[in-house]
Amino acid sequence: MRTAPLSDELTATATATVAVRVLCAFAAKTGDLDLRFTPSPSAQDGIAGHATVTSRRAPGYQREVSLSAQHDGLRVQGRADGFDPATPRLEEIKTHRGDAALIPENHRALHWAQARVYGWMLCQQLGLERIELALVYFNIDTGQETALPVWHSAIELKAFFESLCTRYASWARAEQAHRAARNAALQTLAFPFDGFRPGQRELAAAVYRAHGAGRHLLAQAPTGIGKTMATLFAALRAAPAQGTDKLLYLTAKTPGRQLALQALQRMQTRPLRVLELVAREKACEHPDKACHGDSCPLARGFYDRLPPAREAAVQAAWLDKAALRNIASQHEVCPYYLSQELLRWSDVVVGDFNHFFDVSAQAWSLAVNDDLRVGLLVDEAHNLIERARLMYSADLNPAAFHAARRGATGTLKKAMDRLHRQWSALARIHVQPHQLLPELPQGFIDALQQHSAALSEHLALEPSAAQNELPNWLFEVLHFVRIAELFDTHSLADLTHPARPVGRSRHPVLTIRNLDPGPLLQPRWQSAHSATLFSATLSPMDYAHDLLGLPDNTLRLDVPSPFQSTQLSARITPQISTRYADRAASLDDVVAVMAQQYALRPGNYLAFFSSFDYLQQALQRLQALHPELPVWAQSRGMGEAERDAFVARFTDDGQGIGFAVLGGAFGEGIDLPGRRLIGAFIATLGLPQVNPVNEQLRARLQTRFGQGYNYAYLFPGVQKVVQAAGRVIRGPQDEGVLVLMDERFGRAEVRRLLPTWWCV
Repeated sequence: MRTAPLSDELTATATATVAVRVLCAFAAKTGDLDLRFTPSPSAQDGIAGHATVTSRRAPGYQREVSLSAQHDGLRVQGRADGFDPATPRLEEIKTHRGDAALIPENHRALHWAQARVYGWMLCQQLGLERIELALVYFNIDTGQETALPVWHSAIELKAFFESLCTRYASWARAEQAHRAARNAALQTLAFPFDGFRPGQRELAAAVYRAHGAGRHLLAQAPTGIGKTMATLFAALRAAPAQGTDKLLYLTAKTPGRQLALQALQRMQTRPLRVLELVAREKACEHPDKACHGDSCPLARGFYDRLPPAREAAVQAAWLDKAALRNIASQHEVCPYYLSQELLRWSDVVVGDFNHFFDVSAQAWSLAVNDDLRVGLLVDEAHNLIERARLMYSADLNPAAFHAARRGATGTLKKAMDRLHRQWSALARIHVQPHQLLPELPQGFIDALQQHSAALSEHLALEPSAAQNELPNWLFEVLHFVRIAELFDTHSLADLTHPARPVGRSRHPVLTIRNLDPGPLLQPRWQSAHSATLFSATLSPMDYAHDLLGLPDNTLRLDVPSPFQSTQLSARITPQISTRYADRAASLDDVVAVMAQQYALRPGNYLAFFSSFDYLQQALQRLQALHPELPVWAQSRGMGEAERDAFVARFTDDGQGIGFAVLGGAFGEGIDLPGRRLIGAFIATLGLPQVNPVNEQLRARLQTRFGQGYNYAYLFPGVQKVVQAAGRVIRGPQDEGVLVLMDERFGRAEVRRLLPTWWCV
């Protein structure tokens, strides 16, 4: 925890500073973990709700009152929502949806703790002997206030305040000692190898300078130079001088996360606290139970058992999935929510993109709300464009709605019927199979919000209902409502009628599709002190810079490849066209090229195609004409074990051709060095399909950047080609073959996007 500057009169005695919210979250939470269905308003709704409540107050009412007090060397500070000096009455305002009586008791206890801390600060500042404290719950859907006023004496408020400070102060002192030891260790951190690989020092130096200057960096660096180690080492060395509170290493896929953890272990970073974040469904010990004390034993009494679990975790320091699960098991707490609690106290966090970029990402909320100085390392950053689009998109499927609607009664049925009518109205107005909407249907969105509140109340009152389809449907609704609140020119809405009706209904699927994630990513970059985004395929950099919404002063680095053209025999087959209309005619030529190359140099090859259908056509033709040639193929929906088995076929002494879809699981993120892979055939330019959505994407990006076709089709397609081809040469000793099977690879606008060292 970074210590904030202290005021002159407190500097002599206060040694640490903490926000009221953080103090109460640490020291005042007790009882069960309770994640019953209480839909929380968005940040915008919260701000608007506070403004509405305070606007209703009498003249003389004070808003956002800055307060501070100290005890046991700890300075506590914050802003009370509102104060009426005439009473005197301090108000803690909370916005909500649904019935205020259904707010979980432990949530309400935390709200009271915050009010009591502010109450003591105000009593101390104004010399008050008594004060009225009021929790004011404001329903953002109805505009109704529910006030819970209680009078307190200054003496009892002081005792409560000091008890919280005593609990937190010893932890704060230990944290300051940890931070000093951590920074001392990082200042002398040594590179864990005898020397740098070609290009690795250049990358590390650029990352060190960028993080030292508080700048963002786009870095393209080839496969095999050790990007993970270079970026982590440099960012960690820069951290002490910059006062970095936390370094987040974010990846698109699990293998990238594992590489980062291995690099951190190799550097022997203790006393650094390293936390691995995994998805809730992968960490959950009781997937058949709901996240509250009445259902899950690890949620029951969670906050009572959290302090010793938290202490054990910070002492362990190394907190990968296995270590965290072990600590959670020893203390009988939920491993997933223990990891969320440890986010605040960890130095390096390794996890998926969504832990910082998702609309509900806790790591980002922590950085913003606690004013943390955060450094970001974004691995395989070319994936972030499409991943961000998915994070900021949502759809509502009528099949899920009708499954949830069956058996609904009372208030819930009324809300569902209202939504059903709005959905039916959309179906009557928009009858085309796929139709773009000029704007979101506001009547439908209003009905959806009312429905979410009714459904949340129902699940809170009827816990047994959580065992059917209702919870999953509610999560879909809440996500859709949140995405709808962000809707702007960066996204579009459309309706798609199902090919088959759901029962008697022909309700369309309503989708919000993000096209340009940049505007939604910009606040994330602004909240980071520095960020390095790196990948082997970030060319052209304007494309990544624009669509990721990076600051104008973002630095750029393109590390030359250490590989030589003599290592890769790359060629284009100008006689072959893999356009959709030409595929049937060119299939024999595609198969002939593959068979001839295999006969010339037997070994392991990967063959990439644009779709599973095209893959199957080529596979069947090759098997028919060359049955002696060993083949294996990617299939739709492969599980982890099946993917591992596919990769395991590539052995040093193996022979054959593995068929895969470009842009899929085997187009990046797999490492097949030496003779495990000696060549690749790429029978597609990788261009996205031309359809109404992609045409809208092209038009929007043309308007915004003047690069519609390139940004929507050409650049993302060629990036997938370069990623797939990068599987062949993995190190300085590798040699291999690359066959680009489409005449369009010979065009100047395509060739200039290919790595120069290929010499095609």
